[in-house]
Amino acid sequence: MKKVNVFAWIGLFIFTIVVLAGCSSEKDEAANGEARAELSYASSKDINDMNPHLYAGSMPAQGMLYESLVENTQEGIKPLLAESWEIAEDGKSYTFHLREDVVFHDGEPFNAEAVKLNIEAVQHNAEKHAWIKLSTKIVSVNVKDEFTVELQLSEPYYPTLVELSMTRPYVFLSPKDFVNGETKDGVNGYNGTGPYKLAEHQTDEYAIFEANDSYWGGSPQIKKITSKVLPAGETTFLALQKGEINFVFTDDRGADSIDVEAMEQLVESNDYQLVRSEAMNTKMIVANSSRIDNPVSETAVREAIWYSIDRDTISKDIFNGTEAAANRLFSANVNYADVDLKVRDYDSETAKEVLEKAGWLLENGAAVRTKAGNKLALNLYYDTNSASQKIQAEFIQSSVKAIGMQMDIIGEESSSIANRRATGDYDLLFNQTWGLAYDPQSTIAAFTSESAYYHTTRGITQADELYKKIDEVMVSTDEETRKSIYADIMTIVHDEAVFIPITNGRVTVVAPKGLNDISFKQTQYELPFERMSFE
Repeated sequence: MKKVNVFAWIGLFIFTIVVLAGCSSEKDEAANGEARAELSYASSKDINDMNPHLYAGSMPAQGMLYESLVENTQEGIKPLLAESWEIAEDGKSYTFHLREDVVFHDGEPFNAEAVKLNIEAVQHNAEKHAWIKLSTKIVSVNVKDEFTVELQLSEPYYPTLVELSMTRPYVFLSPKDFVNGETKDGVNGYNGTGPYKLAEHQTDEYAIFEANDSYWGGSPQIKKITSKVLPAGETTFLALQKGEINFVFTDDRGADSIDVEAMEQLVESNDYQLVRSEAMNTKMIVANSSRIDNPVSETAVREAIWYSIDRDTISKDIFNGTEAAANRLFSANVNYADVDLKVRDYDSETAKEVLEKAGWLLENGAAVRTKAGNKLALNLYYDTNSASQKIQAEFIQSSVKAIGMQMDIIGEESSSIANRRATGDYDLLFNQTWGLAYDPQSTIAAFTSESAYYHTTRGITQADELYKKIDEVMVSTDEETRKSIYADIMTIVHDEAVFIPITNGRVTVVAPKGLNDISFKQTQYELPFERMSFE
């Protein structure tokens, strides 16, 4: 028997361990590198139908897939799929010169013909898009050459470029996804021109988006984004703690998945960072002025609610100061919002006086006021998917009880709330303005839309005058005239107290500590995931 060299065996053993450890380390680094190129976020609802010419889909998700001709930025309207454009002297014609290096996710070319087909598909569903005034102004879409397209309007319309920049409906889907040349009855796919493609979707479970390596703006550094459907609140908080998801943000309804205390706890763990945008919208209670034979149809009742809400306490105690108290429909950073309006600060005694003067009395020691035998009782609807709306509703319920008003609070899914707003089946409900890039024109245009705020405004004394002014301001070509008309519009709805402001909402992001380049678009409905990267 040969002698065994013990030292040789030991050396071989150590060498093997080192090699195996090195291989394992390389695999771990590769896996870690992959994970660092991924984000997984919580959403309280499924991405739904991603047809960009309809309204069921998740707007943050649609923002990853689809793009518009132009982009709304803090510096104004900038090029996106259109490199440049000209506006005719009469304001009725817009000529766009398109990028020549863009393809849809399925390889189809993006060109003037694709623009024409998409805009016409939107226009063929005119009733659905009536809330967008631009949809009522477009006369024709004309292909001038392969990469030049002309939009012809019936009259000048100053928000044209702003409305073309919105998340939907004037964004572009591959013509191969159309059904019988249309999109109004559904589509065969979701191939846009955006930085991400929809790779997989399990309804009410998750959706996976993968980086578009052929993206004209360059392939994003974040290669995979997963949207997981999780209930807001504790479930989402625990998922973040366990690493099942690593990203949450304010959704397209203005609701946060977790409350402020949970956000702060995650930041204190040193694994997460918290980033907030500037004021994006106004969160408010919307009152149904057209609800005849209901107390909410009275201006005095709506004013009393306004006076009875302590916004500073809501800002401090419910939002920990992350949302500022709001006393008007539009925040100061919204165009044309610098208007001299009546101040209604928190004052429960003034609220009582307003009700007394209007004939709502507390008789024989009753807790609830009455008038002509009718009780001062209202329903307030809130979104059950919002981490804060129920708390606010309970606080407001207690506040108005102190002035002799009964308020029943009712929680429902966001789709049900939206349906109530559209049908007029509500007294009061939580809502928010369209947001920074859209306002004031989009929220104000929605005053006349039955799917939006028609029931809110229809019952006020100056409704017809209000609607006339809305039509005038949208076609005004003179800046000073436009400012004056907007001031009149804002004064009318403020004096009637049909939109009762609560706070100025912001988009909030909770993200992994090492994620860089977190920024915001000039809209509350999208996040620029394509700009983000890990250090």
